[in-house]
Amino acid sequence: MRNLIIKSSIELTATQKTKLEAGLRKKFKEDISFGYVVDRILGGIVIIDGENMVDASMSTELLKIKKASAEIINEMQSKGNLKSKELTSAIKSRLHDYILSEKPKNSLRSGEIPDLIRAQLSNIITRDLNVNVCGKVITIADGIIQISGLSTCKYGELLIVNKNTFAIAMNLEKNCVGAMLLNNVRDVDYGDIVYTTGKIVEVPVGEELLGRVVNPLGEPIDGIKSLHTDKRRKIESPAPMIIDRAKVDTPLSTGILAIDSMIPVGRGQRELIIGDRQTGKTAIALDTIINQKGKGVICVYVAIAQRAGVIAKIINKLKEHDAMEYTTLVVSTADDSAPLQYLAPYTGCTIAEEFMYSGKDVLIIYDDLSKHAVAYRTISLLLKRPAGREAYPGDVFYIHSRLLERAARLSAARGGGSMTALPIIETQAGDISSYIPTNVISITDGQIYLEKELVRSGIRPAVNVGLSVSRVGGSAQLPAIRKLSSKLRLDLAHYRELAVFSQFVSELDASTKKILLQGEKTTEALKQTEYSPMSALREILYLYLIVHEHLLEIKTPQIGTFLDKFYNFYKSSFAMQAKELSAKGELTADIVSSITKAIEQFGAYFMLEHK
Repeated sequence: MRNLIIKSSIELTATQKTKLEAGLRKKFKEDISFGYVVDRILGGIVIIDGENMVDASMSTELLKIKKASAEIINEMQSKGNLKSKELTSAIKSRLHDYILSEKPKNSLRSGEIPDLIRAQLSNIITRDLNVNVCGKVITIADGIIQISGLSTCKYGELLIVNKNTFAIAMNLEKNCVGAMLLNNVRDVDYGDIVYTTGKIVEVPVGEELLGRVVNPLGEPIDGIKSLHTDKRRKIESPAPMIIDRAKVDTPLSTGILAIDSMIPVGRGQRELIIGDRQTGKTAIALDTIINQKGKGVICVYVAIAQRAGVIAKIINKLKEHDAMEYTTLVVSTADDSAPLQYLAPYTGCTIAEEFMYSGKDVLIIYDDLSKHAVAYRTISLLLKRPAGREAYPGDVFYIHSRLLERAARLSAARGGGSMTALPIIETQAGDISSYIPTNVISITDGQIYLEKELVRSGIRPAVNVGLSVSRVGGSAQLPAIRKLSSKLRLDLAHYRELAVFSQFVSELDASTKKILLQGEKTTEALKQTEYSPMSALREILYLYLIVHEHLLEIKTPQIGTFLDKFYNFYKSSFAMQAKELSAKGELTADIVSSITKAIEQFGAYFMLEHK
């Protein structure tokens, strides 16, 4: 038995249905079951027969006439020897002939079927069929569907299932197409009709999204109001070419002294944050967002498969520090389907790209890409793709490289905007040599490695300076910080090696003791509480005291108090120099002299107070 779905612009009467069914049974000469749907097709009807769609709608006829009109006009204008009135008359005549040539040869008797349907029905029964390819769902499992009949479908194309469900084509096989559903997963069933669109998924972009929380489809989920923006961008776009990029030489301050001094991040860089669970990876990302307040940097935070409670805490923390006004959150929770979790970082990147190509600086956080890889592995296994190392598909490297390569600093000719990416990867038992961590490390421009042992020792941020690196280096630092921190990283790494070695030695020489003492004071000075990023002035003053060994006489538990009070003393007693240092970030002779005087005056007072 043949199953046909009949679409019309109005509800057909019983008489009309009887006439239509009789004509179709006579044409196909077999048993047919009919289903009727009212749709916005202006007029006429559309008949869906399994994998084929017979389109005899008024909207399609109008498109054909519009196309023919354009062809006739181009042909007549190319002659160039007709006057305006003659051209208009000739076009009308040619178009009239075209419409007459397209008129049905054998219309049914007048009155049997309304005028809007009569001509199209005669087309179906008596003329060659106008067939467009469509498909049918043959299997469905966990948001992944297999479709038969989409012979013209392209990879990554947006598909429509039953007019209200969207899917993305992921597998193109000989006899079927594999696709992942994006919404209304429970509404899709075996036998549902699938249409191709010839488009890639688009999401809304623009300043309307600032301060909003959206899902991976760009739909607001914060319950405030609907989005009113006409701007949309495709979630897949090529990365900027080399010729369109500029050198990464402008610092993007995280407000975290240990990072800004030893592992600097520049605008347009891709710096990985990697570490075990509960080592402070998200805290570093949020500190960086909070530190961008008043600096003209727009932030996009992408939560991938996070628990709803964790996301709520992040939103509250950003609101608490007035950071939501320049931040957009793209959220996929742990309860969302794997396709939505897979789509989230691409949506966030698209939103950030709109600002970058508008000449603005953007910071985007991907929290985290290890869960994104797991979602993609789930999709690939359901699509029956061959599994590789750790059951991941062979193109798992490509999905992250094509995402992170879109982060760049553009040249002045392209607007001078930038997108700085801070992807996060979660390791298991500190193993950074597993598949996904090594993949992302090879893509990014450096990594900030957070160590579980340092967290247990009470050191936060728990940055392992030996395994952390920034491939941009000092070119993305303020001159004063670059000058002061040139040896800090090596000295701290040396101290940690000696600290391990000294546990097995009974007596140490004076030089080793001094290195250990200086390392202990430096480690204490670099400690920083969560959600309290430092200003550039504070960072420079702290570094000056650390590097020039002014903390050796201060008791280790009092170092935090000493640094904080010294900062306040310098800012109030040497206000002009403090303002200049904060604005330019350079250690001039006058500023060095003022810092030296401040140390002498405040040091004596502090030592007396804490005698």
